[in-house]
Amino acid sequence: MASTSTERTTGSVQSVERAFQLLEALADSGGIATLSELSATSGLPMPTIHRLVRTLVAQGYVRQDTARRYTLGPRLIRLGETAGRLLGSWARPYLAELMEATGETANLAVLEGGEVVYVGQVQSRRSMRMFTEVGRRVQPHCTGVGKALLAQLPEDEARALLGPGPLQAHTPYTVTEPAALLGRLATARDLGYVVDDQEQEIGVRCIAVAVPGAPTPTALSVSGPEARIQALEAQSGAAGLVPLMQGIAARLGEVL
Repeated sequence: MASTSTERTTGSVQSVERAFQLLEALADSGGIATLSELSATSGLPMPTIHRLVRTLVAQGYVRQDTARRYTLGPRLIRLGETAGRLLGSWARPYLAELMEATGETANLAVLEGGEVVYVGQVQSRRSMRMFTEVGRRVQPHCTGVGKALLAQLPEDEARALLGPGPLQAHTPYTVTEPAALLGRLATARDLGYVVDDQEQEIGVRCIAVAVPGAPTPTALSVSGPEARIQALEAQSGAAGLVPLMQGIAARLGEVL
C-alpha cells in the first residue's frame, strides 16, 4: 500500500497519531466525553472521530456508557500500570542518590486523573521513616508532591481540578480553601519547591520539586519526621537542599 504524503514527510502514521490524540483529548476531559465534545477539543473532523472511536471501542481502549458518552476503557489500565512500574524502575538510581544525600525517604509521583500516584520510592535506612506504597493514590492538595504537580499546571486547570471547595482536611494544617492553595502554588512556582508541613499526616514534613521535561507532570520529594526534615533544611538551607533536589530532578527529566 502506498504511503500518504504525511507518512513520507514525517515517518509517522497519521491514523495512529490521531488515535492517540483522541485518547489524550478524552483524558483531558476527565475520561468521559461525547463525540461532539471530542471533536471540539481534539480538532478532528467528526467522520474521523467516528471511525477511530469504533476501532478503539472494539479493542477495549474506549467504552460507551448508557448515556452514549465515551470513556477511557479498562484495557488502558494494564498499559498504565506497566508504564508506571517502568517509570519507577528508571527513576530508582536517582531516588537512591537523593536518599543517600539526605538520609530520608525519596519519592516520585505523577498526576493521573486528578490524583497523585506514587510510582517510585527509596526508603530511608533509619528505623523511623516515611513509607508510602508504590501505586498509592492520594489527593494533591495536602501533599508535597501533589502541590508540586499542581504548580506545573496552568492556574485555570489547577483551579478546575481543585473544584470550588472546601477541600478535605486531613490535619489541622491542611489548606482547605482553593483560593489560598492557588496563592501558595504561585509562590511555589517562584521558589521552585513546595513544602508539606504536616498537611497530610501529623509529624510528617516533605520537600518536593518538579521533574522538568517529563512527559507528564512529575514530582520528586524527600519526606520524613518533621524534626529531622527541619534539621536537614537548617543544616543545608534551602540554598543547598533545593538545588540538590532540582539537579537530580533535572537529570531524571532528561532520562524520561
